Amino acid sequence: MLSPDILPNFLIGLREGLEAGVVVVVLLVAVRQAAAARPEARARADSRVKRKSARPVWFGVLAAIMLSGGFAAVFTSSAGLLSGHAQATVAGLLSVLAAGLVTAMIFWMRRAMEALEPQPRGEVARRPEFGAGALTIIAFLAVGGQGVQTTLFLWTATRASAQTAGPLGAAAAGLALALGACLVLYRRMAGLNARVAFNRIAFALIVLTAGAFASGLGDLEQAAVLSGQHWMAFSLTTQAQPGTWWVSLFTGVTDLPPAMTVLQVVAWVACLAVLIPAFLRAEGAAAAPHAAASGAGPWERLADRRPWAVAGALVVVPVLAAGTTIAVLPAADSMPTTVIVTRSQCAPGWTSATAGTHTFTVRNQSGMPGEINLDDASGDIEAEIETIGPGTSAQLTATLVSGIYVFKCFMGNQQGTASQPIQVTGTANASVATPASTNPLANSSATVKPATVAELAGPNKQYEAYAAQQLAALALAVTRIRGDLRADDLAAARQDWLAAQLDWERVGASYDSFGPLGLAVDGLPDGLVGGVNAAQFTGLHRLEYGLWHGQSSATLLSVTATLARDVATVQQDLASAALAGDPTNLPIRAHEILEDALRDHLSGLDDQGGNAAFAQTYADAQVTGVVLGYLTPLLNARQPGLPAIAESQLAILEQAVLATRVNGQWESLGAASLPVREKVDAAIDAVLQTLSAVPDLLEVPPTH
Repeated sequence: MLSPDILPNFLIGLREGLEAGVVVVVLLVAVRQAAAARPEARARADSRVKRKSARPVWFGVLAAIMLSGGFAAVFTSSAGLLSGHAQATVAGLLSVLAAGLVTAMIFWMRRAMEALEPQPRGEVARRPEFGAGALTIIAFLAVGGQGVQTTLFLWTATRASAQTAGPLGAAAAGLALALGACLVLYRRMAGLNARVAFNRIAFALIVLTAGAFASGLGDLEQAAVLSGQHWMAFSLTTQAQPGTWWVSLFTGVTDLPPAMTVLQVVAWVACLAVLIPAFLRAEGAAAAPHAAASGAGPWERLADRRPWAVAGALVVVPVLAAGTTIAVLPAADSMPTTVIVTRSQCAPGWTSATAGTHTFTVRNQSGMPGEINLDDASGDIEAEIETIGPGTSAQLTATLVSGIYVFKCFMGNQQGTASQPIQVTGTANASVATPASTNPLANSSATVKPATVAELAGPNKQYEAYAAQQLAALALAVTRIRGDLRADDLAAARQDWLAAQLDWERVGASYDSFGPLGLAVDGLPDGLVGGVNAAQFTGLHRLEYGLWHGQSSATLLSVTATLARDVATVQQDLASAALAGDPTNLPIRAHEILEDALRDHLSGLDDQGGNAAFAQTYADAQVTGVVLGYLTPLLNARQPGLPAIAESQLAILEQAVLATRVNGQWESLGAASLPVREKVDAAIDAVLQTLSAVPDLLEVPPTH
């Protein structure tokens, strides 16, 4: 089976190689045609004239290759010095820069191609020539723009896969195939009109450049240089799971990801709307100035008389510039600061560590949301990222002392994976300050009294009674849906589905804590063979999918009948330890209900068409307040004031979410304005930070 890194990097090499190579081919054909039109070339059939005419093109290619190599060297040397945000900033700026270089090349070359346009009387001998400087610049922009992009992509890919040979080998194969295709194209274009050929190629280049520009803006949003990271225009990650071959194929060819923000979509459309008409308007523009046939410019004379000196300078100058840059950079810590998570590996590149306080940038390349822990030898969690979305990065700060540590990754529904155990030696530097935490439990040195099962039993019984009431309301809502479907009233069924979904949210069955029964009621099609068409896809989300995807009432009646039976089973088994009967789960539930909302609802992960993300989040805030109320006496005995802080933050969250309810209707994630989304995100982040202390405060030791 092929590594998931192979196809994307092969396509990157092939795409970037073709983009640059095709332009160089058109330039060489144009130069050959222009050289053939010179009187001295026609008179003597002098091939040396044609070779000399092509030298500026190769000089531009050489300069671009050396520039890309210099970037690669600097990237590699500075990687350990850059935080995750800094790396995303560099990636975004270089993508935007590369898009600008390619755009400049397209329009410059469009003007230069006028040099090959026949005169009104077809007097080929009177055509102006390409200037040597223009040729060099066009070749440099073409190859340099794609070279910088390729270097950036491969630098990111090698760091993301924690290996070098795979991504580089795949990209090299793509570049080799592109080179072969360009050689064939060069031979076959001998008799073609280079100007016409370039005009056709330019449209494809413009589309690809728009994709690179949008991708760069996405990196800048991720780095928080630009706002709007959470304002999604669309997300097809559920239907088009990252890492699958066809998604890799589409992304590798177009540079467009399956999830895009509003800014990325607007930028992509704007690029096409501006560049394509501008290119068409340039159709009749006057040709750019060119050197006259009788008077070669200084650059052309230099390239003609001292070609090897010019080539040597183009090699030596970038090497010296890159070497100087690397020399002045401060020494990087040998311990990697970036931790990669893939579908099958957890932190494969983590091979050494030193004592002290370190901030790791964790990159989730698995295509699934999950949790990342850094454990010590006894299994205690030293630091954790409770939820990290697919394709995102998050920072994890930990103070390491002498001992053994291991990263553990729990992604989606897959079995957890772990890194190799790493031995840390030495003593942590006491002078290294750990960033202040907003967690109310942080900075508290007081000993916390361990909780007992007996203490939690009473609050858990209260929760069971509350959950039973919500399940009874859910059962009635399902009955109403069945009545709506029998009457073939799909509009009423959609309204009653939302009521049923919110009843289930208020049960508080977070993080699959109700096991297979909970999945039967509220499971998603992710990971099922057949996806939304799988027989195992049942419950409220299966009903949601059918109601918003044109399925008939008759089809959905059987879905509702199965849902009713599953809800009845949950009601019957509610007090069992597999569902809500284990008191030790109640403190965890207080935090993970809203964590579920952030992971599944506000990311759009569980949306099957009903656009109920904000409504579900509001219901989750309500049940979190209920559970927190049951635990308040125990929490105040251990951390006075924490419940009051959490309650005030919950009120802020509820108000922020209610702002998305307009004229009695909940807005979809995409319809909500950016300020509204940012208020919701900020509010849920704040309350989750506070509630993260609850499981630790009320943890029952193993002896109990």
